[in-house]
Amino acid sequence: MTTPQPTWVQNHRNAAWTSLAADGAALEFHRSLPGYAPTPLIDLPELAAELGIARVFAKDESSRLGLPAFKALGASWAVARALSTAPLGSAVVTATDGNHGRAVARFARLAGRTARIYIPEGGVHPSAVQAILDEDAIVVMVQGSYDDAVAAAAESAERQGDVLVQDTSWDGYEQVPTWIVEGYDTLFTEVDDQLAALGIASPHLLMVPTGVGSLLQAAVSHYRTPQRAAHTAVVAVEPTVAACITASLLAGEPVTIGTGHTIMSGLNCGTPSTMAWPTIHAGLDASVAITDDAARAAARRLRELGVHAGPCGAASLGGAQETLNDPTRRAALHLDHNTVVVLTITEGSAANPLRD
Repeated sequence: MTTPQPTWVQNHRNAAWTSLAADGAALEFHRSLPGYAPTPLIDLPELAAELGIARVFAKDESSRLGLPAFKALGASWAVARALSTAPLGSAVVTATDGNHGRAVARFARLAGRTARIYIPEGGVHPSAVQAILDEDAIVVMVQGSYDDAVAAAAESAERQGDVLVQDTSWDGYEQVPTWIVEGYDTLFTEVDDQLAALGIASPHLLMVPTGVGSLLQAAVSHYRTPQRAAHTAVVAVEPTVAACITASLLAGEPVTIGTGHTIMSGLNCGTPSTMAWPTIHAGLDASVAITDDAARAAARRLRELGVHAGPCGAASLGGAQETLNDPTRRAALHLDHNTVVVLTITEGSAANPLRD
């Protein structure tokens, strides 16, 4: 009989560990782009009452630089940096389980380059695949998992001399993922500015939907600089069938796990980014794994409140409910009725329609 894996792991991090602050170059780049504006931070008092805390805010990434997900932040910065030294005419290549591929295709097209996007067959909603095709990208279906698609994309880019813009890292492939993480810092800088305008210094709890861990790395790095290190608990949210961060925290090292089917397709990843792992291990507070049913219920509740989240984005609320409705978990993270929570709504419903 297979032993069920835990769906909650507290990471007993070193409270003295801090990270370096971002240099601001990606933020200035984003501010220079046509159509840039901070995405909304939506106050949800109904959820705060339901969860027994002071405030709940949803950072709504359903319209980011003309795309329905946060991935535009990392892709735009990384594509610009990577193409600045790439041979003329080289294509831009990546693997995706949804939003990253569309974002790479968009910014490759705007740069006048062809994009070739590798997708695990059957793992991405057909409307998301069509959205990638609508960016004039070439889509290549790969038998197997997201990890198999990553391997195929990397092999193809190397063989054809193209530019790989992948949002996970491995030994020898770190520079582009570093740029992607730098791009994501813009999201959290916006959160700080929006909370400051309300007289709130920083959130007490930040929920981050997590696949390979690049956005999580950006979140942990942002909230573990010396001026913020003591204030914000950061919690990763994963599908129960693809909880590679949870498994890695249990093992004390990055591990690869088998994955299953989930409506949270953008989080269906079995291997943590090797570049992200040291930051996650040093600075994350906890991880929580949720079921598809929990993600569906969270998406419906958010929709009732006017936030149209896809299942990956809604995972933030599902994870917050699993965390805050458990007194032991609340106590472990030092959360009480004064707590301020930010839910990272990583995608809108248009990016990944809810599948019943």
